Amino acid sequence: MNTHQHHHSGVPSTATAPEPPRSMDQNAHTTHGSHEAHQAHPHAGHAPSPASAETLHRGNLGDPRDMDHQAMAGSDHAGHSAHGAHDKHAGHSVAMFRDRFWITLLLSIPVVLYSEMVQEWLGFSMPDFSGSGLVAPVLGTVLFFYGGWVFLKGGWDELRARKPGMMLLISLAISVAFVASAASTLGWFDLEFWWELALLDAIMLLGHWQEMRAIGQAQGALAALAALLPDEAERVSDHGPETVPLAALRPGDIVLVRPGARVPADGQIVDGAADIDESMITGESRAIAKGVGDRVVAGTVAAGSAIRVRVDAVGEETALAGIQRLVERAQQSRSRAQALADRFAAALFYVAVFSGAVTFLVWTVLGEPDDAVTRAVTVLVISCPHALGLAIPLVIALSTSLSTKQGILVKDRLALERMRQVDTVLFDKTGTLTRGEHVVTGVAAADGDEETLLALAAAVEADSEHPLARAIVGLARERGVVVPKATDFQAIAGRGVEAIIGGPRVAVGGPTMLREGRLTPPQTLKATTEAWARRGAAVLHVVRDGEVIGALALEDEVRSESREAVDALHRQGVRVVMITGDARPVAEAVARDLGIDEVFAEVLPEDKDGKVTELQARGERVAMVGDGVNDAPALARADVGIAIGAGTDVAIESAGVILAANDPRAVVGVIELSRASYRKMIQNLGWAAGYNVLAIPLAAGVLAPIGFTLAPALGAALMSVSTIVVALNAQLLRRLDLRAGAYVG
Repeated sequence: MNTHQHHHSGVPSTATAPEPPRSMDQNAHTTHGSHEAHQAHPHAGHAPSPASAETLHRGNLGDPRDMDHQAMAGSDHAGHSAHGAHDKHAGHSVAMFRDRFWITLLLSIPVVLYSEMVQEWLGFSMPDFSGSGLVAPVLGTVLFFYGGWVFLKGGWDELRARKPGMMLLISLAISVAFVASAASTLGWFDLEFWWELALLDAIMLLGHWQEMRAIGQAQGALAALAALLPDEAERVSDHGPETVPLAALRPGDIVLVRPGARVPADGQIVDGAADIDESMITGESRAIAKGVGDRVVAGTVAAGSAIRVRVDAVGEETALAGIQRLVERAQQSRSRAQALADRFAAALFYVAVFSGAVTFLVWTVLGEPDDAVTRAVTVLVISCPHALGLAIPLVIALSTSLSTKQGILVKDRLALERMRQVDTVLFDKTGTLTRGEHVVTGVAAADGDEETLLALAAAVEADSEHPLARAIVGLARERGVVVPKATDFQAIAGRGVEAIIGGPRVAVGGPTMLREGRLTPPQTLKATTEAWARRGAAVLHVVRDGEVIGALALEDEVRSESREAVDALHRQGVRVVMITGDARPVAEAVARDLGIDEVFAEVLPEDKDGKVTELQARGERVAMVGDGVNDAPALARADVGIAIGAGTDVAIESAGVILAANDPRAVVGVIELSRASYRKMIQNLGWAAGYNVLAIPLAAGVLAPIGFTLAPALGAALMSVSTIVVALNAQLLRRLDLRAGAYVG
């Protein structure tokens, strides 16, 4: 549910016990006739209290103290946040792997060139000098400790933690290669292994460098969010604007935001008007016109003219900070596919060691000790689950970054994975499919003069802040109608409002006003007003000197985007269901308009989760889309909870996915993101696992009888190729366009 209930009742819905559903007509009539609502305080209860307004803007998730603003501004850790389940590089940097790779590559060149085997293959010879025979052993030893140290340390850490994985496999492979090479140099074996050790180190470092670089680029969402905040703000004091550090701002301060500058903190415009670019928060590329009284959030950009903003949230309590926490949480959350990859990597260690041992024993028994060592080392090299370790984290990081930039905030990875299986989307009506604001949808005058009728109604309602009154006055202003001045305004309790306009007394009210005044609308109006009532509109009559001269229909405006969203979901084979506390005629009218498959009407807030359970009992996988207030239990009960319109209120713990913009079409983007990211995970897992399953037997030499053998260096090269394939495949996610409307054509 959204705010339309307290538009009718005059008090916040959270402060009242649920009431039985009423038609919009009844609700409008009851409140519209309230003397207090129109005379003492036309909009009593509609404007949030300072406390509630402060709550609305907050962007915290749970306890806002879980993240300090320094972290958001600096975001030093942003590059590591998605590595929670992939921490083999903990404490490492892209620069470290890059530098070690280039130095290792340079040192590897003379090792390879002075390899007799390579010279024989390529038909060349290197200059011979005193000590030239030590080039490969000396440089190879340097490479083992310098280039291989990161793997040796990582392998030792995995061994101590009793969690064998990729680093232990790599360290085992280079250790075997080093020992075999040293033994050959000492004359214990007739093998030349140094060049293979050098290339193995270089290729492994290259793969890890590219992995770190790719993940670091994908995690740029956190750094990009932090960069949205300006370093300083112009605080307005008695002496004029003064430049202060962002940390110096406090709630209540007035800040000046010049054209082209970023808003430094969440707040409310108190002076001026400007087009606000909120694309970095909502993903909506079009600037939004805002003026006095409108809210703005930190990081958005003012264009056109300067505005003054009263600060009501700074630092960790801003919407931007809350969004950043969502991104960080999503990047750290584990997925089922990641858990599968971790288990496979651990199992692969034992498979590799067992396969290497069997390979060594078999070739030794066959009387080929040199081949036994070569084949065993190749098995260990091939078995390194490098691509497997990259397969899932990179997809998670990329999809999180992509979705955040386009206004989809993923709080729970498992919720996103389940979204691909959803076959029913349950929308809350008010504020989700509709705007939660009344508009005049019909004007009927007994004499046919609609402009005069609208002018009289607007004159009576001119000073009221009631939603229905604002809708009538707004339509008159939109049509350019000249509104006469009203005097002797009176609110008639339970009936309506009236005033004198140029002599005659004009009243505006609902059915009760007609019934108590024993007024009968002319036949020319009855057919029209009855049709309005059947579709659930609130009907207000206009009476002049005791004669009904016309009527107006007011309805909660259906979002134009809702029709596109419903059609797009239908094209994807997804059923669309609507749930609302409104009376059934109102709900069914909206459902007919949008082509919705099923309607739950007259549902109290505490019963919404029961309707979710009812759908699930039918075997349907349900995604619930709501505003996260009274919908919280249903959001938590659904297979996937999606909170919509949370750009300035991201503290919705009951939802797994949050849409920053008030656009139901974004739900289609969530489904597409779920399907695309899961597809990439499975493709990467299939490639990585399939590569190992096929490569280990080849490395063991099963095709040696037909003359095919796989050298350790070639095995390392193939392993790195598989890593590059996985990385490139994940990068294809960047082509996704998740903006609202991208999948509704």
